[in-house]
Amino acid sequence: MKAVVIGESSGATMEQIMLVYPRHKIVVDKYIQRGEVIGIGPFTDRGNMAIFRTREAAEQFVTEDPFILEGLVKSYAIRDWGDNLLA
Repeated sequence: MKAVVIGESSGATMEQIMLVYPRHKIVVDKYIQRGEVIGIGPFTDRGNMAIFRTREAAEQFVTEDPFILEGLVKSYAIRDWGDNLLA
């Protein structure tokens, strides 16, 4: 069972996002290096999604991500994902 974090954009400008992005990337890179991230990136409406190997990793990520902590993500949900077809 994998976990998906889906974030809703706060409406921040691209300039605001890019000011925080370097700190966000440090956190993302840490999870990628550990092999905990399967995919991560923005939607066209500036919302975002990240797929994690475990719910625990997803839950820890949201406590560290500057996009969430600094209000660039208005709200988020963590959903369990049973990707049985891709196992």
